[in-house]
Amino acid sequence: MTAFVKKTIALVAHDHMKAELVDWSRTHIETLKKHNLVATGTTGGLIAENLSLEVHRFKSGPLGGDQQIGALIAERKLDCLIFFWDPLNPAPHDPDVKALLRLCSVWNLPVACNRCTADLLITSPLFDSDEYLRKVPDY
Repeated sequence: MTAFVKKTIALVAHDHMKAELVDWSRTHIETLKKHNLVATGTTGGLIAENLSLEVHRFKSGPLGGDQQIGALIAERKLDCLIFFWDPLNPAPHDPDVKALLRLCSVWNLPVACNRCTADLLITSPLFDSDEYLRKVPDY
């Protein structure tokens, strides 16, 4: 029998991608409502304001928010990262962004960096079930 598993999902977006992430979140609002949402500061504020979703907001990305979310990954307190980053406009905190994405690979964490991948990830039958257990490396 498949049971629902409440996940902690991080939502992050670069400036030029924030509207896209809000729109994507609107499309998937019914699924997002069922989970714990965390986000970097400005992105979390936009999602909470526009969609009336409860979002735990960390600092803005350039002020340490990316690193705070990275800490959740390292502490195994995050289940999924939706990060709409802008590959054409480098951010001043680009090393933090790369570190965040690297942590997703290190800890085998599902990450979506664009709308298509985010759609596929969140609509997977395994997303809300207990059937799939993510293998976490033992370092």
